[in-house]
Amino acid sequence: MNEQEVDRQINQMVQFIKQEAEEKANEIRVAAEEEFNIEKLQMVEAEKQRIRKEYERKESQVEVKKKIEYSTELNAMRLKVLAAREEAIQGMLAEARAAVGAVSASPSYAELLVNLICQGVRKLEAKQAVVRCRAADVEKVRQAIQQAQTTMPGVALKLDEHEFLPAAPACAGGVHVISVDGKIVCNNSLDDRLQVAFERGAPEIRKAIFGANPNLHVKA
Repeated sequence: MNEQEVDRQINQMVQFIKQEAEEKANEIRVAAEEEFNIEKLQMVEAEKQRIRKEYERKESQVEVKKKIEYSTELNAMRLKVLAAREEAIQGMLAEARAAVGAVSASPSYAELLVNLICQGVRKLEAKQAVVRCRAADVEKVRQAIQQAQTTMPGVALKLDEHEFLPAAPACAGGVHVISVDGKIVCNNSLDDRLQVAFERGAPEIRKAIFGANPNLHVKA
């Protein structure tokens, strides 16, 4: 083999090695690009997911805030309505108290005192009791006690002439019927009777004025 033939073979080997190296480099480059593209897609998708979750979180916060604001406004409106209704009811109660205050000046007051005393004694279930009234009603109550004792034979009633119920307008009239030991008091003042009647009739009064409560459902 001459020198030229050796050089040719060496050149062929060099070309082969160079071609193999270029092909291998190309494969590496293609693989690197594919891996880069895959990683880039993964990063883009991850960023999309992060942005989507952040948007959903903020959207949820906005929705919650709207619900809280709506609930707050609704509660404020309800409180205003309730306050206005209560004001109207208290206004009616004040008018009723003013009307009751005129009862003590009416002719029927004497008979009413007798009935209040008798009712108080029956509630105490006692044969003896003390009757307390306003200072202005002493003589009327003294007479009412006599009639009450006639109505209830065997019952001894004593008028309290040392301590009195508050004068008008703090007290519209009526009596307190008290046990002899002072431990039990039957409050039969006109103010107390009005308050009791009002509390018992409050649901019907509210229904008559404001209508039925839509939040109340009657079970069948």
